Amino acid sequence: MDFITFREHLYPLGCFNVNQVLLWENGFDRNNLTRWCRKGLLVKLRNQYYAFPEYRQMADFSRYVANRIYMPSYISLHSALSFYGIIPEEVVQQTSVTTLKTAKFENHFGTFLYHNVKPALYFGYGLKTMQNGRNMLFATPEKALLDLLYLNPYYKTEADMEELRLDDYFMQNELNTTLLSEHLSRIGSKSLSHRVKQLLKVYGL
Repeated sequence: MDFITFREHLYPLGCFNVNQVLLWENGFDRNNLTRWCRKGLLVKLRNQYYAFPEYRQMADFSRYVANRIYMPSYISLHSALSFYGIIPEEVVQQTSVTTLKTAKFENHFGTFLYHNVKPALYFGYGLKTMQNGRNMLFATPEKALLDLLYLNPYYKTEADMEELRLDDYFMQNELNTTLLSEHLSRIGSKSLSHRVKQLLKVYGL
């Protein structure tokens, strides 16, 4: 098979896996993928997952990759908080939550970290649409905060919470405390509830 035909069919997917290729062309020679990667025509994202290098220039595409190469997962923790402007740092790693085992992948699109939670805690996310119309799963701001505190229990004291440097305007005016409380009740962790109280106390909530 020639690369031009392959590209015309697979390029609209953004990123794709070997199974998708075989569904399209059952007799496809997988050695083509290795050869095209060596030539720089494709980028390997992880085992059996690939993308076209042109997508590196597209805004938000690394977030889309995060959703696609390890499913189920949704973007949360520092990546989501940075996206919402709740923390000041620009996050270079894409952080996600998954019910699969904790994992890390590195490729030309970035570094992708996946934190395991039990299925009962896999909630509090929704779809966000990229500029090109593709959808990705994102934690709500409230769930992103809870995921951060739940998965990083060393944030305990008021001083620890201050070190997070959360955006004052968001905390005072945009944080949905009702939704935060509902999520917290659903998680059912006394230690997390205590840490959230410490966080809210810092911001006078």
